[in-house]
Amino acid sequence: MPKSNYQKVVSAVRVGNGDAGRVVGQSLKALRELVGLTQLEMAHRLNVGQAAISKIEYRGDVQISSLEKYVKALGAKLRIEATFPKDDKLATLVSDLFDLDVSDENQLVLPIFGDEIFRPQRDVVLSIRPQYSKKIIEGTKTVELRRRFPMSAPAGTLAYIYSTSPVRAMVGRAEIIDVCKMSVDDIWKNFAAFASIEKGDFDAYFDNLEEGYALRFANARALPRPLDLNELRERFGFEPPQSFLYAKPVLRKALQDEYADVSH
Repeated sequence: MPKSNYQKVVSAVRVGNGDAGRVVGQSLKALRELVGLTQLEMAHRLNVGQAAISKIEYRGDVQISSLEKYVKALGAKLRIEATFPKDDKLATLVSDLFDLDVSDENQLVLPIFGDEIFRPQRDVVLSIRPQYSKKIIEGTKTVELRRRFPMSAPAGTLAYIYSTSPVRAMVGRAEIIDVCKMSVDDIWKNFAAFASIEKGDFDAYFDNLEEGYALRFANARALPRPLDLNELRERFGFEPPQSFLYAKPVLRKALQDEYADVSH
């Protein structure tokens, strides 16, 4: 990008102490010129008259839907964000729940417009006894039972399987295709055959609870090599959860990058 054009765009989008409409209009005009389009060519792309483009760029007070169409016609994607100081209490509140776009070390940026308002953390770590984790990876156990679990977990969430003592290692992963909350009796009726659990163990696990959670798994795979607890602690500051936890970004990235090709 020529330096002069770059400076023109930066100048437009950083105009301050004026009405928001004028700032938006100047920014759109600068971007259109950067792309190399005339107002008439832009009008053809949007199937409107040239006067409509002139009005948008002069006033800028357009609906978000129209603003999105304009930006898309430039070949770009519209992003609207809320920026907080990095030390704001909101940063601590959401850091373990969401994938955060940090524009620099002093800011926390959260989207307020787009396909996903907040992108939930998609990976969790489940502590599972070895006799059950083995069956999950083999595909003979396709339902995992929990006393508690977030219903908001979207379909497609990855569950990394930490096999408890005596294995004490991350051994595989599975895709959570559904989270079902229902009465304990209904969980037994509907999922006992898929959970690979004896009735006595089931009753003991859900003791004093009226409702529980059934996590339906698919595409279970073993990791190419287990990550033992010592390595997990040294590299990622990991401590095994009693039930589940959201995987820290550094652990998630390592699992995605180093263990993307899990064995079948």
